[in-house]
Amino acid sequence: MPPTIVLIRHAQALHNETQDYSIPDPGLTDHGIKQCGQLRYNLFQRFSSYEGRIAVIASPMVRTLQTASLAADWLVERGVKIEADADWQELSAKPCDTGSPLSLLPLIKDNQTKHQFSSPCYDFSAIPSVWPDKTEDPVAKSLFGYTRTAVLRRGRRCLEKLSKRPEDLIFVFSHSAFLRSGVSGWWYYNADYRIFTLDEGLELKIDESTLEGGMGWSWNKRAELGSEVPEDVTEEEIHEDKN
Repeated sequence: MPPTIVLIRHAQALHNETQDYSIPDPGLTDHGIKQCGQLRYNLFQRFSSYEGRIAVIASPMVRTLQTASLAADWLVERGVKIEADADWQELSAKPCDTGSPLSLLPLIKDNQTKHQFSSPCYDFSAIPSVWPDKTEDPVAKSLFGYTRTAVLRRGRRCLEKLSKRPEDLIFVFSHSAFLRSGVSGWWYYNADYRIFTLDEGLELKIDESTLEGGMGWSWNKRAELGSEVPEDVTEEEIHEDKN
């Protein structure tokens, strides 16, 4: 049986509310916290009776970790860990889309959600040493660069890893631009989700009950993978621009 994949966008974060993209790794707003409660209720009603193996994966950014903590706490109570995976982070290198060093996560104030990111329910063991760099280290640029080739390669890598997992149901907490441009081609509203099956060819087939999102908050609209990401720039083109 192909795994069922639930792709979830984080709830409203401070940069979504203010449109200030200079905020480093922003957390959720009060409204985002409320959205998490609605999301949790919806996911619990839909999946709480599921008896197969379950995994929870999250981008290691504050807003996605918070959303996973609040919306999937019923799974954490069953012993499911929240596995942080840097491949699911957002696209750009703006401050709002760049994560915090893992050493600082336990120090980040998270008074609203009452979670400590250093608790045993989080697994950061798969985070590469270049995290959270996206622009300086050659390995970081190859893994997480903001170019069409890097983004599509990262999206493919995400699906390959999901296909090799032993679980039957996988929840992924990620970001709108990466989910749309790098993975699924669908639009996602804050704290909304879509359900897919992942076939052997790494093709995602959407559950039609989530064409407007599982919460009913998202556009029934698609985008071509990679179409919103900058084209790759060669060293020759960089040189020409400087001249």
